[in-house]
Amino acid sequence: MRRTLSFASFSQPHRGNVWVVTGVTFALGLLTGAMLRPSPHGAVPVDTALASAPSDVPTPADMAVAHRLDPALAYPADVLRVIDGDTFEARVRVWPGLDVDTKVRLRNIDAAELHARCAGELAKAQAARTALETILADGGVTISRVGVDKYGGRVDAAVSTRNTADVSAALLNGGYARSYDGGKRGSWCG
Repeated sequence: MRRTLSFASFSQPHRGNVWVVTGVTFALGLLTGAMLRPSPHGAVPVDTALASAPSDVPTPADMAVAHRLDPALAYPADVLRVIDGDTFEARVRVWPGLDVDTKVRLRNIDAAELHARCAGELAKAQAARTALETILADGGVTISRVGVDKYGGRVDAAVSTRNTADVSAALLNGGYARSYDGGKRGSWCG
């Protein structure tokens, strides 16, 4: 018995044709997926200095599928609001027609908290927030080397603007933040 596959097989699957149609559809989907490697609209390659992530940054193979973003790309972001001296909320373009609103924590720094334990910490927190607002106001904000932050609901990323190649370094150099490796944070009081 010889069977042929036709477009009529798709509209009227008979007993034996169901498996043929299913197999052909699966094979076509698999082949198409293997041939296409999407490139997010608006995403640009990061220069080699930013693309070389430190060893503590999880690689895409180490992260869950839902958390994968290409570390070699910089994703354009519109700043929605600045939360404090090391965190802001942004609308990030991750794919053509797909924007994600998320909180972005600046990689490798810690700024004083606005819910301060002392007056000195509050003053430092307000100064850091103002400095971050000023830097992000330059426009052309991009995030790269995106990872999952240790606290849920936000990502950890390297951030740059039109005039500032590394926002974390600018805040460190201005005295608005200190280096942070993910461990226990020190006190800003005293």
